[in-house]
Amino acid sequence: QAGRALLAAGGADRAERMALGPALNQCCGGAVTVLSEVWDAARLAGIAGATVVARPLPGKAGAMPLAVARILARARDQGFRPGPGVVQGWMVEPVCAPGREIWIWGAGHVGRALVSVLAPLPGLRLVWIDTDAARFPVLPAGVVQRIAEGPGDLVAGAPRSAEHLVLTFSHALDLELCHRLLGHGFAALGLIGSATKWARFRSRLAALGHADAQISRIRCPIGDPSLGKHPQAIAIGVAAALMKPGAAGRNHEERAG
Repeated sequence: QAGRALLAAGGADRAERMALGPALNQCCGGAVTVLSEVWDAARLAGIAGATVVARPLPGKAGAMPLAVARILARARDQGFRPGPGVVQGWMVEPVCAPGREIWIWGAGHVGRALVSVLAPLPGLRLVWIDTDAARFPVLPAGVVQRIAEGPGDLVAGAPRSAEHLVLTFSHALDLELCHRLLGHGFAALGLIGSATKWARFRSRLAALGHADAQISRIRCPIGDPSLGKHPQAIAIGVAAALMKPGAAGRNHEERAG
């Protein structure tokens, strides 16, 4: 509510101390301080490249305390990442860099297994797409759900730095997604399927005008075939490949011409 009020009214940042009582549906006693800030593009530009940010609480004047300066020095020189908190009247918190964005196309058995394995891993932002809300289980925290009658129409909104895993219920839809993604650009693209399916797809994608070098950027099959075809085994193989050092940068962003 405090955040919505600040956005609606505008104005300066504010810090409010609130009792943990009936007004907040609390009965434990004590109090909490709520800091409300608006971060627009200009303000965000001011912390570009930072790993830890510190600023005085509203109404706090004076130079940066030595304790805060030491935290920033440790962050700069040693890679230290403090937990968020108030230090001598200054708010200090780590900056979370945007995670690798992985789009999972399909909420069938393999899609569910992939999300269950990948969702707890740090540094990943999962976008999960299917044609019907009924195909999804309860979503893990942080997973973005997209529902579209025509999933291919969502390709245009994907960042070209995103990684994609295509495993829908339909070979025709899989082919459409590969075709659209090749034309759009991506960091990495994996397709579930057998050698026979991949040979057929290579031929069809070439007929649609894609160069062999571009088609070869698609990984098929995904995961580690030696682990077997059980959905969880596929998911474990995919997760292992994603978490290997350098995996995020192996396939550079490239747009088909």
